[in-house]
Amino acid sequence: MLFTTLQFAIFLAVVLGLHYALPKPARRYLLLAASLYFYMAWNPKFVVLILLLITIDFFAAKWIVSRAGPARRMALMLSLAANIGLLGWFKYANFFRETWLNVAHPGAPVVPMDIILPLGISFHTFQSISYVIDVYRGEQAVIESYVDYSLFVAFFPQLVAGPIVRAKEFFHDYFNWSAPTAQEWHQGVYFILTGLVKKMVFADRFAMVADAYFANPQAMPGLLQAWSGTIAFGLQIFFDFSGYTDIAIGVALLFGYHFPENFRRPYLAASVTEFWRRWHITLSSWLRDYIYISLGGNRRGSIRTWANLMATMLLGGLWHGASWNFVIWGGFHGAVLAVERVVWGRGAQRGLARIPLTVVTFLIVNVGWVFFRAKGLPAALFVLREMFAGVAGTSLLTGANLWLALAALGVALAEEYGQALGRLANGPVWVRTTAAVLALLALELFTASDLAIPFVYFQF
Repeated sequence: MLFTTLQFAIFLAVVLGLHYALPKPARRYLLLAASLYFYMAWNPKFVVLILLLITIDFFAAKWIVSRAGPARRMALMLSLAANIGLLGWFKYANFFRETWLNVAHPGAPVVPMDIILPLGISFHTFQSISYVIDVYRGEQAVIESYVDYSLFVAFFPQLVAGPIVRAKEFFHDYFNWSAPTAQEWHQGVYFILTGLVKKMVFADRFAMVADAYFANPQAMPGLLQAWSGTIAFGLQIFFDFSGYTDIAIGVALLFGYHFPENFRRPYLAASVTEFWRRWHITLSSWLRDYIYISLGGNRRGSIRTWANLMATMLLGGLWHGASWNFVIWGGFHGAVLAVERVVWGRGAQRGLARIPLTVVTFLIVNVGWVFFRAKGLPAALFVLREMFAGVAGTSLLTGANLWLALAALGVALAEEYGQALGRLANGPVWVRTTAAVLALLALELFTASDLAIPFVYFQF
């Protein structure tokens, strides 16, 4: 059930209406039933998988707080083994099997196993893992109600593609729930409309360019073709993923839940380090808190710090997809982060120097996107060769694409330095109404396709 479909709009209207019509004690059952229905609309049989993981983690956390010594660690290990084991089977079994067979039997044909990747498994497993680890660390109180915990994992706005919500964030609102204020309703609608425009007007239009190029880059050789096709994907994935999380944040706000910010204008970053503080913030903070810090962080000298950065980003790359391209993408970012730590330390770049550094950072990030998007390593290497050694060629970005990019840059700068959109959402009635009408008009006139194009991160 895509956020951009009429089916979801009807679903949301019905659930919202019932939520505020029912007495407060009954709302959790409604939201859990609606969330499971939302998940089952994709593939009903996989609801068994998510309920299995919910059950294991719920009782593992209770075991952790009721035992001492090795028994606590055993409960934690059971939870991690279940989550990582199932994630590993569904997402990486074919990848590791293919890699092993290629090493053991070079040249032999490899027939992949028929494994369907459950929707959103990378997100809800990370959310569950964070809860159990926080309970183990004593940073999160155990949740006594199975229904309450199930709703935390399965809550439909963030179930499929995030943001990755921590238990302390969700249950702060859950146990201290209050109806959204008029201002929060305005903000929720603003987030939803913004997300729809990002996805349907911007992302899908850049997707047409990126998909056409990466379907067969060898058919479009040239430096400008390679850069424009890659930049089109960089813009597509930003508008697509940030559009999804904007809608998720807005929908949750209408129910009285405050999800964390997941994107903060990442293409205005003046370093790759800063980029990761602005891009997919909930994943970046998860990797920092549960991988990087667990490995030792920056507490054991420079060399160990660089190794920890590299290991964290390699795992982050592998989280995104089961292929060597994603591992290389993660390693590329890990290497750049390590180099920046040597050159810049942990300081931020300020003043006029930010302008050229922002341009350079944008280009570096787009070089990384080649590995993320290309179909296999040979295709990625071909695109990189064209980017840096190809003939001039012709840009694939049309005038309309460039105007969209410039408009997005203008809005990003206005928001970065003046919080323009935030003020717009809380402005006078006539301002909010005009903005909503313009957003709806843009959706009607400039939607890139009549087809409901899935969000990019659904595949992860």
